[in-house]
Amino acid sequence: MKEKNSIHVFAPATSANFICGYDILGLALDEPGDEVILKKVDRPGVTITKITGDNGLLPLDSTKNTVGACVQMILDHLQRNDIGIEIELHKKMPIGSGLGSSAASTIAGLFAINQLLGEPLSRKELLPFALRGEELACGHGHADNVAPSLLGGITLIRSYQPLDVINLPVPSELCCSVIFPHVEVPTRAARQILRTQVELKKAAQQWGNIAGLVSGLFSNDYDLISRSLQDDLIEPARSILIPEFDAMRQITREAGALGFGISGSGPSVVSFTKGLDKAKEITEILKEHLKSKHIGSNGYSSTVNTRGAVVIS
Repeated sequence: MKEKNSIHVFAPATSANFICGYDILGLALDEPGDEVILKKVDRPGVTITKITGDNGLLPLDSTKNTVGACVQMILDHLQRNDIGIEIELHKKMPIGSGLGSSAASTIAGLFAINQLLGEPLSRKELLPFALRGEELACGHGHADNVAPSLLGGITLIRSYQPLDVINLPVPSELCCSVIFPHVEVPTRAARQILRTQVELKKAAQQWGNIAGLVSGLFSNDYDLISRSLQDDLIEPARSILIPEFDAMRQITREAGALGFGISGSGPSVVSFTKGLDKAKEITEILKEHLKSKHIGSNGYSSTVNTRGAVVIS
């Protein structure tokens, strides 16, 4: 591909863990997401000229911002520090939501600079740089958000050393309802609350759920997917940080969801459904329930986004 002088890209939000697959499963959403605009300039160096939608939370210093840092990583790797890059980051999703906000920014920056330079690296070759961006953003270089945001669909992280990412089948009617309650659950705090040791019996049960979920995806078996969407290891600790969690679970069960759980480290929760109409129905029901408890929320209804990061213009 030819190099470009400017580019505008979108990277989608993600729901990590897929309920039972802590740190190893994730999927991309249609909305929300982040947009990045990159422009070549004559003066060498990476500069962030504008950030919108962050309420002033993100640094304009390119060395401290995951987008600027990742763009610089690629320039260093490709030995292209002869050019200058100006960056605009437009946050189209809430920060600290459990929807991979930092991952969407990281992927938008990496995908954009790679496209701008004529696509010298494959998407999977960008993933190690994405892990470094996640480490900068939240102190832990995990791939369950960045992989689906970049590659699209449902991804399985089989191994981190070496990094081995696998795209899983996406059943055509699999959809999700995501609710972001307006409460704060910092990612680091959500990790610190977890136990470092688990009972072998519970671990085996979790392995069974993960294997059942993967099998259900391959066989297009929604009943098996539903039976497998249970988390006995992470959810009991993290759910206490999310108001109305048990009530929302009961509501989604009565409404016919395939499964319900925490998106990433929370506070967003996700319901998986067969069909987009059911996802939209559950989104509205849960938003109304939280409103009745004087809790504001954002709601999203989505198919599984199989495209990942894309060029807008």
